[in-house]
Amino acid sequence: MKIGIYDPYLDTLGGGEKYIFSIAKCLTRNNDVFVFWNPHKEIDIKKGAKNRFDIDLSRVKFTANIFDKKNSSIDKALQTRKFDIILYLSDGSFPFLFGKKNILLFQFPVNWVNGKASLTKLKLKKISNVICYSYFVKGYLDKTFSINTQVLPPSVEKTNFQTSEKENIILTVGRFTKGLNIKKHDILIDIFKEMYKKYLNKWKFVVIGAALPNDLPYVKKLRNKTKNYPIKILENASVDKIKNYYKKAKIYWHATGFGENLEKHPEFAEHFGISTVEAMGAGAVPVVFNAGGQREIVVNEENGFLWNTIDELKEETKLLINNGSLWRRMSEKATERAEDFAGDRFCRDLSRILDL
Repeated sequence: MKIGIYDPYLDTLGGGEKYIFSIAKCLTRNNDVFVFWNPHKEIDIKKGAKNRFDIDLSRVKFTANIFDKKNSSIDKALQTRKFDIILYLSDGSFPFLFGKKNILLFQFPVNWVNGKASLTKLKLKKISNVICYSYFVKGYLDKTFSINTQVLPPSVEKTNFQTSEKENIILTVGRFTKGLNIKKHDILIDIFKEMYKKYLNKWKFVVIGAALPNDLPYVKKLRNKTKNYPIKILENASVDKIKNYYKKAKIYWHATGFGENLEKHPEFAEHFGISTVEAMGAGAVPVVFNAGGQREIVVNEENGFLWNTIDELKEETKLLINNGSLWRRMSEKATERAEDFAGDRFCRDLSRILDL
């Protein structure tokens, strides 16, 4: 089959792009897969996918972006007709799609969209399936568009580790951005600094994330906050370096959604939590904000902690650093939970949803 994939955020190399790259790689097994993007950027994107996520896109072809705004609706219709399947990652808007089978992908709730509008309903008639990667997002999409969204959790491979490799490291991983999905690095840095002298004076805090050129001022601001503290900030780290820190870290912090009005803006919560699962797969115990997709990963007080306030984050962290047996038990449970997202499960479920 001839399959086309579109992601407007392809060069950000965040968790959403790892998801799209995983889809592309799965589909190349028995199909011709094309990504709609600037072909001159193909080498950079493929290199980024390999370096950042260890995903080989060598069998994926890049072709001109037919969804560019300069192309007319007629051009888009004529071009999409040439594909057996079109997978289109939507930010809330989407064009008429005329592939033999058309799939919409959503990363987050889009409550600002009028899903009942006549034009939207007309576009949806050409859609075979809508996919997202958490039941948290599904709940909002189903309500917005009056549909039954298919949930396809991301593919997350376990990192083999030895308990002896663990160090007194707290880790957080997430793109350095002040955009939609803010990871709250600044808040976590402040919390570590507050806890450092009394509770964490033998610990380090490592902050890792992807950063585009326009994100670098934010990274610089974060780095300025870390002076005289054992806090390391790594932007655009290689997959090997990230895996190495997953192996070393004992505790994983995450704060996306904290301080936001999530009833009004659920898109500000963590949409799934790929890095949380990656950390758990390497035996790090998650201490993550109790919102969004994190609730589908972490069972509170069993394989990690879900916190609602900064005081809870501090207390749960202190429990783990002061009680070795509790940490070991939760670490084992975290590793077991991560296995649910590993292996060939992702490709099998994708094939089932696409009826391949």
